[in-house]
Amino acid sequence: MELWTILRDVVVMLGASLLVGGVFSRFGQSPIVGYLLAGMLLGGPGSVHAVSGQHEIEAIAELGVALLLFSLGLEFSVSRLKKLGAKPIVGGAAQVGLTILLGFGGATLCGLPVRESIALGAMIALSSTAVVLRILMERSEIEMPHGNNSLGVLLTQDMAVVPLALLVTILGGEGDSGDIAKNVAKLMLMAGGLVIGLLLLNKIAVLALGTLTLHRNRELTVIFAVVTGLGAAWASHAVGISPALGAFVAGMLLGNSAFATQIRADVSPLQVILLTLFFGAAGMVADPVWIIKNVPLVAATVALITIGKFVIIWVIFAALGQSTRVAVATGLCLAQIGEFAFVLGSIGRASGVLSESTYALVVSAAIVSFFLSAILVPLAPRFGNWVAGRIGDTIVQESTAHQGAEPPEVVIVGFGPAGQIAARDLVDRSIRVTVLELNHAGVQKAKQLGFHAEVGDATQTEVLEHARVAESQVVVITIPHYKSALAVLSHIRSHAPQVHTIVRARYAVFQDDFVIAGADKISGDEQQVGENLAVHLKQWLASCGKSQPSSRED
Repeated sequence: MELWTILRDVVVMLGASLLVGGVFSRFGQSPIVGYLLAGMLLGGPGSVHAVSGQHEIEAIAELGVALLLFSLGLEFSVSRLKKLGAKPIVGGAAQVGLTILLGFGGATLCGLPVRESIALGAMIALSSTAVVLRILMERSEIEMPHGNNSLGVLLTQDMAVVPLALLVTILGGEGDSGDIAKNVAKLMLMAGGLVIGLLLLNKIAVLALGTLTLHRNRELTVIFAVVTGLGAAWASHAVGISPALGAFVAGMLLGNSAFATQIRADVSPLQVILLTLFFGAAGMVADPVWIIKNVPLVAATVALITIGKFVIIWVIFAALGQSTRVAVATGLCLAQIGEFAFVLGSIGRASGVLSESTYALVVSAAIVSFFLSAILVPLAPRFGNWVAGRIGDTIVQESTAHQGAEPPEVVIVGFGPAGQIAARDLVDRSIRVTVLELNHAGVQKAKQLGFHAEVGDATQTEVLEHARVAESQVVVITIPHYKSALAVLSHIRSHAPQVHTIVRARYAVFQDDFVIAGADKISGDEQQVGENLAVHLKQWLASCGKSQPSSRED
């Protein structure tokens, strides 16, 4: 297709996404819904056909997902990725396997052939990396327990894309067992070589550009970011690995570099453009006329898949020892069909495994589930709280021996670095301290310091009641996530208005919200940083003999 025709299609798609996405945003909905609707109306079957270069836009849009994972990789360095723990990865692997099994069983009962049933199970096993991570990052929920779970599961699913693609290819009857084994071994070797190559190239680039990028040649950072992110995606695709996964690895390897933050900022505008094209291209795949003609079938399929995946993930993470609130929220976040279903579906259709009607049904269900996810993912934490409250569930406490003892005088919610610093003056004193923390490492640290500590989600009123917060004198809320801290503060003010509350505000923009919610004292991270900088600057002025303001004549 001619370059200018492609450019016209891109501009038309972005313009329509701007208008329709803006309308949805104006009414408090996710603009992603608008982008999908714009794609459905402009291109593909059953539309006005204002955009003709569907395949070209799809190819460009895939880079948006890669850059999203690249940016996320910059946030999650190797050390931080380890902190996710094994549960999200184990949960992701269990979810993929169980969903394929149940999808196969359901499709077989509906009369589909065995090969087609297996392929359909593989398609619906994957959730949407682009939709879920985009919303979680926008809402600053990626660091919350359900956000960490979702990230781990999505990364596991991305790693499963290649094996599932091989599975669908095998179902098509291509290659014998020996060829398949050779392909898998070749894939593993190439994946290992790619990771080593990315590591070496990043080390060399960081050393070469580290002294120039930020000080003398600002544009080099932009070029370096694009070359690294998109180059990793291309290299991954070339060796048969998910481009998004390769981009994530590249970003993760750069996560410890001195200019990771700047790279993330430089990539952001391009990422927004490409992701918008991705959602528009996803909408173009659906045939609105076919969906309207088959509304009952599509609705039933979406309902079964959404409820089924939600229950599967809920049960898996509950079995892994997580609270009902977190398990339910994770399940709701991941209860959709992902964009890689289009990839697997294309392979299955080309190899004769999937019929046209089955492919159209799964694609239509995926598009509808994208629409639903834009509504359901933001509701996940509240829905988790609602379910936990209805079934009377709280997080399992590590100790209940203190229930008959005296109540705590001080309760510390969150025992990361900020909580540990705040508790320094309480060590070795005759003060009863209770720590509520979701991270087992924080609980162990608190116990080592002589405090009573429990694994508990303080956003649940039952956990606060169990810890006897209403009988304490002061509560220190140190958790960095603004909405979680605000929820804890609101519960305390509702049930224990007499308790003195000290709240950490990670960003100054949220301080007024904490004041309105009833915080007695607020400690702002940005304010503390500014005060520390002022102290160091004052010391420097004193050492230079410039501590007194200079007098100037008018």
